[in-house]
Amino acid sequence: MELLEMKWPEVAALSKDTPVVVPIASLEQHGRHMPVFTDSLLLGEVVRRLKEPLEERILFAPLFWLGNSHHHIDFPGTMSASPRVYLDALIDMAENFLIHGFRRIVFLNGHGGNIVPCQQALFELRQRFRQRSDLLLLTSTYWTAGGNPNHADPTFVQTQMGHACEWETSMVLRIRPELVGDYQALPDIPWGKAFAPATRAWITKDRTEPGHIGFPRYASAEKGETLFRIFSAAVVQLLERVIAWNGKDWDA
Repeated sequence: MELLEMKWPEVAALSKDTPVVVPIASLEQHGRHMPVFTDSLLLGEVVRRLKEPLEERILFAPLFWLGNSHHHIDFPGTMSASPRVYLDALIDMAENFLIHGFRRIVFLNGHGGNIVPCQQALFELRQRFRQRSDLLLLTSTYWTAGGNPNHADPTFVQTQMGHACEWETSMVLRIRPELVGDYQALPDIPWGKAFAPATRAWITKDRTEPGHIGFPRYASAEKGETLFRIFSAAVVQLLERVIAWNGKDWDA
C-alpha cells in the first residue's frame, strides 16, 4: 500500500499491526560517472520490487531522499541535513506513525551515512516510549539484509558495498544506463585499513579524490540485476518476519 495514494480514513482503518516501511536514502555526489540521486534511485527500485510479493500487507511511506551526507559536502551537488536536525527528522517521521497507532516501524535504508543516525533515532524513540511493550522499531540497510552476491556470480570483484563502485554502478546500469558516464577507465580506490580495529572519523576527500570508493570499472548491467534480485529477496524475507511477529518475542 502506498501512503501517498491513500485518504486519511483509509489509513485509520488499517490494522495497527501493519508494518510501516519508511525508505530513507540521500542526494549526494557519486563520483565523476554517477548521478547525485544514485542512492535514492537504487532504493526506489528495491522498494518497487518488494511490492508484488508483499501485496497489501505493508504500508510504504514515500521515499525520504535527504540523507546524512556531510562527509560528501566538499563535492558540489551534495545536499545534507546536519546531524542533530537529521536525527530529529527521523524521530519525528517514526513518531508520526506511533501517534496514529501503528506499532511496527521499519526504516529501510539505502545510504551508508544513514546507518548510525537511523539506529540512534530509533534508540532514542524507544526511550521516549519506554512504557510500551508492543513496539517493533527496526532499521535495516538493503545490502546488509542478507544474501551474498559473490556466491551468485563469482565474477564480482568486490565483496562489500563501496561508493559509486562496482555494485552501485552495476545497479544504475541496470535501471538508468543513460545516467552513467565513462566508468571503464576509472581507477580502483581500495577501502584501506583506516586504523582498524579502531574506527577513524573521516570525510570523503580523505579517502578519494574522484569521489568513488571501490572498483567501478568491473560493473555491468547483468551484475546489477543480480544485486537487485538478491537484495530485494533478502528484504522481503525480513519484512515477512516483521509481518509474522507475535508482538512480544525478542528473538523473532
